[in-house]
Amino acid sequence: MTVLDDRTTAAMWPAAYPQGYAVVDVETTGLARDDRIVSAAVYRLDAQGNVEDHWYTLVNPERDPGPVWIHGLTSDVLEGAPLFPEIAAEFAARLDGRVLVAHNAMFDWQMIAREYARAESAAPVRQRLCTIALAKELSLPLPNHKLESLAAHFGVVQQRAHNALDDARVLAEAFRPSLHAAAERNVRLPLLECRPLTEWASGPAQPRIGQQSSYRAGSWRPSRKRPPCPYPNPGRYESDKPLKQGMRVAFSGDTSVDRELLEDRTVEAGLHVATSVSRLTSLLVTNDPDAATSKTVKAKSFGTPVVDEAAYTQLLRDVTPADG
Repeated sequence: MTVLDDRTTAAMWPAAYPQGYAVVDVETTGLARDDRIVSAAVYRLDAQGNVEDHWYTLVNPERDPGPVWIHGLTSDVLEGAPLFPEIAAEFAARLDGRVLVAHNAMFDWQMIAREYARAESAAPVRQRLCTIALAKELSLPLPNHKLESLAAHFGVVQQRAHNALDDARVLAEAFRPSLHAAAERNVRLPLLECRPLTEWASGPAQPRIGQQSSYRAGSWRPSRKRPPCPYPNPGRYESDKPLKQGMRVAFSGDTSVDRELLEDRTVEAGLHVATSVSRLTSLLVTNDPDAATSKTVKAKSFGTPVVDEAAYTQLLRDVTPADG
């Protein structure tokens, strides 16, 4: 890997590139619309990706902490932590005027935006950059798009996976050479607009992970058209094998993870979200395969493979790249 000093990078830096970045990681009580942040970390970087400073905080979610086996933050640890409104100003100051950078940035942005909406405020973020998308733009030879794979590619050592501060550090260290490679090759950065929530329908916290309602009337839902999947359909999903980019995935019925978030994760993995079931559908995801919905009925008639939401979220962790 070519090492470039700051004078070299400044000379070849595209003028259209942002002047600063906020590399962010949040740990949460779960993945659904009404889940909460339990910890957050921000590494502020300059235009060339150099670290300026970093910040970390625990956050009292005012509910069950969720998957403690993942983030390690118990109710006892979080009991004395500040509430989100108490850290909102400091968090905002570290995001202000910068591009939010995260690994699966849609997830982090939605969690942050919802917390600010609950606090009747808005995060000062106008653009986000997903490092998964950037890795794809750079055609990095990664076995998958996990953070650990990106870190290993650039020789960055993870010390505490799913610790917000360490994950943000790892991502910041991996983002800098990615940014330099993009600038050197004049690759367009995959920047996306961040729209703050303008309304929020709060409800009682759910005590158990996996039991949240996927949608409540009156809650905020963005309206957008998804871009077409860039990969050809490789065919049907086969049991005990990984998903492959380009597969057509349909969803039916309620999901514990917010449906839009689940679809966003599907698209970012390189899969196609199908709005109906046909002979071309690779997989149907449903928690109620016996329900007489049009999708489940068609799936049975076509012999389309069916998995539940839990199995699907596991499959999403290791999606095989499309045949090149």
